[in-house]
Amino acid sequence: MLLDLSRFRGTVDRVERREDPAVVASPGDEFRIVSPVDFAVDVRKDKEKVRLVGRMQTRLELDCGRCLEPYQVPVDAHIDLMFLPGAANTGLPEAEIEDEDVGVSFYHDDTIDLTEVMREQCHLALPMKPLCRDDCRGLCPVCGVNRNRETCDCQAIWVDPRLEPLRALKKT
Repeated sequence: MLLDLSRFRGTVDRVERREDPAVVASPGDEFRIVSPVDFAVDVRKDKEKVRLVGRMQTRLELDCGRCLEPYQVPVDAHIDLMFLPGAANTGLPEAEIEDEDVGVSFYHDDTIDLTEVMREQCHLALPMKPLCRDDCRGLCPVCGVNRNRETCDCQAIWVDPRLEPLRALKKT
């Protein structure tokens, strides 16, 4: 979904969209979008500088990092993005980045790809370590059973094979 900036004449305009998850999703993502993406921003245009301020809401489905079961994460992201024309990006390799330049993105041909903005917000909402719950017990390393649902009698004792010669000395 492209935002055509040439249509905006005023200083502030409102853009509200509800996108199907299949439109926003990208193959290879480590998450699945399971509810429609609600996207509402104010487009503030000052000559060539464009600022998007608003929020995005949806639900993501992730796989737990311990038990591998799917679970859902709500996304309610505040958006505050600055866009400059692509020609302003000179790409000087030795230029120092100022604090106000860190959050700047670039647009080309008077269009901003809002689908890419939505996808980026989904990636930013991902937890550092995806866990279905804080006390997730994970999988048994021996038999692979999900310890949140079942118990097993496996002995998860690992002996370092490099220490076996020392164990043999201890026995004598």
